[in-house]
Amino acid sequence: MKRGLLIIDRGSREREASEELETICKGINEKRAYSITDYCFLEVEPPHIEDGIAKNLKTGIETLTVVPYFLYPGKKVKIAIEEVEKLQKDTEVKFLITKPMSMHKTLVEIVENRISTALKENQITLENKDVDVMIIGHGSKDPNAQTSLDYIVNELNDSYRNVSRCWLEIEQPDIFEGIKKCEKDNPKVLVIVFYFLHEGAHVKTDINNDLIPALEKSTVKKVYITKHIGTDQKIIDLILERAKEVEDAN
Repeated sequence: MKRGLLIIDRGSREREASEELETICKGINEKRAYSITDYCFLEVEPPHIEDGIAKNLKTGIETLTVVPYFLYPGKKVKIAIEEVEKLQKDTEVKFLITKPMSMHKTLVEIVENRISTALKENQITLENKDVDVMIIGHGSKDPNAQTSLDYIVNELNDSYRNVSRCWLEIEQPDIFEGIKKCEKDNPKVLVIVFYFLHEGAHVKTDINNDLIPALEKSTVKKVYITKHIGTDQKIIDLILERAKEVEDAN
């Protein structure tokens, strides 16, 4: 059976986002599980969802597994799924839609790896139980967004001295409040995790517009910032696991 896999990302004008998605698709293609693996965007930039599905259908696939590539199960995921479902009526190819990337142990492992890498690169030899961590998420009006990030925080709590989270926008606490909270905990070392899939405008510019002045006003001295989620073999494995879940169920 010829199968296709289509990753739906929110969308970004930053070339890095497309490059990371291309890397992920290449990694999946190397496993030869699908006849075609590709990506598209919900908004901002082409190829859009309709373009991505049309490209897959032209290859003669019999099923298409669609992966909403989002860290939070919020409004954007719902819109992406609705767009896919609208297009289902125009083809006999069966569409299978996976869960988004949220609430999974693999994401915890990736965050742990980002933290340990940042400590190692900065020659910090403290044990994890002496390290404080703050995770910065995007923010969403959907309550499930908080639940998704709280899942990561709760899973890390036993490994580090303090683990907290804040949001770039929309929700509270914001980055300034997040740093104030960390300051009260008087950390020996604070590792800040950028909990974002891509190195887009949020990671390159928007977070730092708030984070840099917040840190300048803070008494916290030893602060290290991790790489965003990005491309990782574990991310590829998570996408394939989400795909297998829905494929086995159908």
